[in-house]
Amino acid sequence: MPAPDTNFIITGGTVIDGTGGEPIAADVVVEAGRIREIGMIEAADMPRLDASGMYVTPGFIDIHSHSDFTLLVDPRAVSQISQGVTLEVVGNCGHGCAPIGDPDKAKGNIYGSVAGFDVDWRTMAGYLERLDTARPAVNVATLVANGNLRLAAVAELDRPATADELGKMKALLQEGLEAGAIGYSTGLDYGAELACPEDEIIELCRTTAAAGGYYATHTRNEIGKAEEAIAEAIRAAAATEVPLQVSHISVVARLSTDSRGAIEQALAQVDEARDRGLDVEFDMHTRLFGTTNLSTMLPAWAMDGTAADIAKRLEDTDTRRQFREYPNILTTLADDDWSRIVLVRSKALPEFSQISIADIATQRGTDVFDAIYDILLADVGDLHGPMIVAHVYNEEDIRPAFLHDRCMVGSDATALATDGPLACQCFHGAFTWAAWFFRHFVRDTALLTAPEAIRRMTSLPATRLGLSDRGVLRPGACADIAIFDPQNFAERGTTFEPNQVATGMTHVIVNGIVALEDGQLTGNRGGRVLRS
Repeated sequence: MPAPDTNFIITGGTVIDGTGGEPIAADVVVEAGRIREIGMIEAADMPRLDASGMYVTPGFIDIHSHSDFTLLVDPRAVSQISQGVTLEVVGNCGHGCAPIGDPDKAKGNIYGSVAGFDVDWRTMAGYLERLDTARPAVNVATLVANGNLRLAAVAELDRPATADELGKMKALLQEGLEAGAIGYSTGLDYGAELACPEDEIIELCRTTAAAGGYYATHTRNEIGKAEEAIAEAIRAAAATEVPLQVSHISVVARLSTDSRGAIEQALAQVDEARDRGLDVEFDMHTRLFGTTNLSTMLPAWAMDGTAADIAKRLEDTDTRRQFREYPNILTTLADDDWSRIVLVRSKALPEFSQISIADIATQRGTDVFDAIYDILLADVGDLHGPMIVAHVYNEEDIRPAFLHDRCMVGSDATALATDGPLACQCFHGAFTWAAWFFRHFVRDTALLTAPEAIRRMTSLPATRLGLSDRGVLRPGACADIAIFDPQNFAERGTTFEPNQVATGMTHVIVNGIVALEDGQLTGNRGGRVLRS
């Protein structure tokens, strides 16, 4: 293995440079964390990494990740490194680690939070410093999450912000952008943001645009309003000239009885906006189902206080009646068919794991709402632990989005590991997203060429992030490199056994540091926190 501080050469591989250009047989020299030379090179005195029979590509960029917290808990990022990922963008869907007002309230807006882990920062600068200290294996860039802004600034989350509260939100956003965040995100399906009106978003987008950031949105998804979900996002881009990233655009498929038509309409809206000169892009997660926390059934106020406080509300019949009136992402996903919603796992009630909410309700002799509240009550000590999968997508319907030439792909998951402090956590897509995309679209269906599939995961997201020296293999670029067997790169994770490491990824290099060699973690972590 090349020592962490040495220069080395990658020999015998087929280089796919990330631009979509044709593969070439070439060696790659890495020097001082950057690519020095690409070509047929004689360098007998340098340490070598053998890439014979393999593709040598830029490291993959996860444009839509939720690893904000898990990278602090376990910075090895095993699920990502083992798939060739060298950069993650966190802070998506209005969920993130900064800013933080009340830490107890904020934890409900952080994916992968761990009980007992000291949240000792409050600002974006503090979070990024904590991330620096953790030394993650991957590079990390972050967005400022709208849910965090509202939780920190708005007294009652079931209404729009007042003028003073909006002023505080804008100041917190500006502070986060100045600290190094690359943009702003919303998750308009989630409790902290359901009451966030369009004019509030536009004001925050104006602040983002002025700072040179981009706007990523998990759109407002209401049944029957697929076209409006995308239209609202595009209006914000038009009003403020902020670059727009529509997150996992396929969600519109579940808002209409004509799922394929909803996808095609959304793509047409993106194309029309781009034709008008707007900077609009989009991404897709690679699951053929939706997933979220069961706790999204509860309004934000229900999760205030201690576990005992939350349990008292969940036990109270009158309070449960209030919960039933709360609009939320899970009831939208179900659309009155709770057989589509499957509980992945409950620690307290393991007998109901991998069973639909409809069947759980039948077995308990209750309705679906009380069944859900009973599960949350049983798991109140780990309220955000129970996850669901929602069988709401058909691949044939959403395939046009994957094949659109502006489509990026991302995990929509947290970075995890099969051992260590995160061994008990799971998030669908974490171990599978990049491997599934390549295996399915390149090798199995041949709907994308290898260079085009690699472009979707490298130079295309790098351009969105404004990074000219990542996402490509060329002299002078950062040495973020994935080296894999194109015939064997594949996912192993399944719906109910998701935490299985992908196969076929051989070597991974992050800023010139070899993080994976011959399919094994080296223990070296070369990631950096990338600030705007």
